[in-house]
Amino acid sequence: MKWISGVVRNKIVWAEGLFTLQVEAPEVEPFEAGQFLQLGVEQPDGHLHRPYSVASPHGEILDFFIVLVETGKLTPILWKLAPGDAVDVSTRAAGSFTLSHCPDGNSLWLLCTGTGLAPYIAMLRTATPWQRYPRIVLVHGVRYQRDLAYREEISRYQQAHPDQLAYVPVVSREAVSGALSGRITTCLANGTLEAAAGSPLDAHSCVMMCGNPAMLDETERLLQARGLKRHRTKEPGQIVVERYW
Repeated sequence: MKWISGVVRNKIVWAEGLFTLQVEAPEVEPFEAGQFLQLGVEQPDGHLHRPYSVASPHGEILDFFIVLVETGKLTPILWKLAPGDAVDVSTRAAGSFTLSHCPDGNSLWLLCTGTGLAPYIAMLRTATPWQRYPRIVLVHGVRYQRDLAYREEISRYQQAHPDQLAYVPVVSREAVSGALSGRITTCLANGTLEAAAGSPLDAHSCVMMCGNPAMLDETERLLQARGLKRHRTKEPGQIVVERYW
């Protein structure tokens, strides 16, 4: 793997341990919104690195939306980084969780938990989803209201596309005004998710899912019961999945 030395230009702290690093890395090769890059640091016992979806399209400044894992090896180091600090970035992105791998449809459903929001922010910053899908539904599942990152940016998209974008936050561990309570899967099963979105989730939809594996598996089972299936090049469907771990 080839590396370049990126420079942290800004750090946005959404909540304790939940943050975005904006890294200047102009030598990264062009990539599609939704793909991931590796972030790394050199340590006495070797080079630590792992993949992170980029929360921005290709450009000189790249956003990485990260949650601190206190027992992890790398994220505690990334959490301590400040503007001006160096961090290694892989030169080439990878992954197929992109709109070019998605079918057309009447609606684009973007389902995620936690930092699984990152690839969707990257996509919404491009013209592609707005041009391809008459209706876009962004569903972000978190434990607490403080974990609902990028809300101001999402609000700007809602104001610019009031009839096209629906934003449905889902909070599982506290009651929040304007958000659904519980888990994404519960809200899908009981009908409140589609009611809040004002759109049906059916065979005419493209459904992207990113985040917690338990959410991905259960959501896919619920969608399969409705007749939806994984989208593949030789066998078109409606569901496109990205597993974070």
